Amino acid sequence: MKAIWDLLRLEHGFMYGLAVIVGMVVSSENLNLSKATFGFLTALFSQASAFAFNDYVDYEVDLKNRRLDRPLVRGDLRREFALIIAIALAPFGLLFAYLISIQALIFVLIVAILGYTYNVKLKEFGLLGNAYIAFTMCAPFLFGGLITNGINVQIVTLSLLAFLSGLGREVMKGIEDVEGDALRNVRSVARLNVKFAYRLSAFLIFLAVLLSFLPILHYGLDPFYIVPVFLADIVFMKTVKDLLRFERDISKLRRFTLLAIGFGLTGFLLGAIC
Repeated sequence: MKAIWDLLRLEHGFMYGLAVIVGMVVSSENLNLSKATFGFLTALFSQASAFAFNDYVDYEVDLKNRRLDRPLVRGDLRREFALIIAIALAPFGLLFAYLISIQALIFVLIVAILGYTYNVKLKEFGLLGNAYIAFTMCAPFLFGGLITNGINVQIVTLSLLAFLSGLGREVMKGIEDVEGDALRNVRSVARLNVKFAYRLSAFLIFLAVLLSFLPILHYGLDPFYIVPVFLADIVFMKTVKDLLRFERDISKLRRFTLLAIGFGLTGFLLGAIC
């Protein structure tokens, strides 16, 4: 069960699902329970399928990078199983999107096609591939707004925050994967200049911290928003500090940023409903 959890990266899937609900709440005061449920499940199944396919495609790269957090590298699961489960889960994401609306289905289908394109080829274009992954981190908020009252200023701000922090995390990931990326000739920032990759990642995350103060114009000094986001900013700034010191344990920093994103999601959700 742990191997399957790791393959599907379900902690990410649950956060993506929560992000859809946050987008819905920020877009509309009245939360439609069935849409929220279908939206959550759409994100969960779509991302689980994409992560499993990513591990299947990147098996050799992950092996070279000694990514023991990947169950295929550890030998816990067969590579073919990752492909089978990726194919099996994909239709569920599309089905739940269809149950919301045709517009939702089209949005998810476009993101899914881009996701498979990324795994097969787009990843090799370095920063462009990083930008796609960063887009997937803001897509749930856009999706949440799309299926309710539309995309407003708060959702755009939230999406920018997610995009910048996500892009920073992906540039950071390139530092960790620099050896394996050479196998696929991935033109990552880190392969061009590792120190610049550290600094660029720190800069992008710092920009996200600065933007986190903008929603105060909407929420005011609401402690339900301020406290969780302040905690997120503390974790992000600790990460920025470590990046500028060229911390070698990138997986640790990525875990920190995931924690910070969790705090940020909580802040936006509480700020919108309280």
